[in-house]
Amino acid sequence: MPDMLGQLAAWQYIAIIACGLCIGMSKTGINGLGTVVVPVLAVIFGAKTSTGILLPMLCLADLFAVVYYRRNAEWKYIVKLVPWALAGFALALFADSLIPDDKWFKLLIGVCILTGLVVMFWNDRRGKDATIPSAWWFVALFGIMGGFSTMIGNAAGPVMSVFLLAVRLPKTSFVGTAAWFFLVINYLKLPLQYFAWHNITVDSLLFNLTMLPFIAIGAWLGIIFVKKVSESRYRLIVYLLTIVSTLLLFL
Repeated sequence: MPDMLGQLAAWQYIAIIACGLCIGMSKTGINGLGTVVVPVLAVIFGAKTSTGILLPMLCLADLFAVVYYRRNAEWKYIVKLVPWALAGFALALFADSLIPDDKWFKLLIGVCILTGLVVMFWNDRRGKDATIPSAWWFVALFGIMGGFSTMIGNAAGPVMSVFLLAVRLPKTSFVGTAAWFFLVINYLKLPLQYFAWHNITVDSLLFNLTMLPFIAIGAWLGIIFVKKVSESRYRLIVYLLTIVSTLLLFL
């Protein structure tokens, strides 16, 4: 990927700046926007190359989120999810050798997320009798889906949104738990993408650094959003963004 900036058209660079803002906002408040970025970067750079462009940007945004929400994480969920997410990594690496067309991966992830949404809505309707989010298989399912989808296409945002909505975390705990989970997962992915898929290079990392100011601005906007919006409205917005970003996976 030599001289990446010189190869981009003006509209592409503007689109990537918008992606940087969305990534920052998604990490510090508006969960779901991150998945909207995935198809945009795939159009500009190609599906597999774009994951190498996106991952370091996500890692930079994770740092902003963790610094601000460092005391708001519910670690009991992170500790339960991470081992299953690592199993999802292994499944993704195995499946990558069998299914070369990433369109099928996106369809599979989309179906899994929509299934999770249905389970979550049904669980919410049960009210006080709802026990599904505390079941071991529910944690395992979403941990594996999170690891699988983030490894294949950096598309685990909707997966984690469904899980965290299902366990009914307040908005700051929601963002803080997601921030720490993705910090751990994304930094574990860096060597895998570098050594297994070879789509992270010195040139791409230098390009990522040019996006740092826009990621920072997006992170600041996300923090303001969480402060201003009510708990009920925040939950509704995450619901809607999760559905929209999931539907984009079917395109």
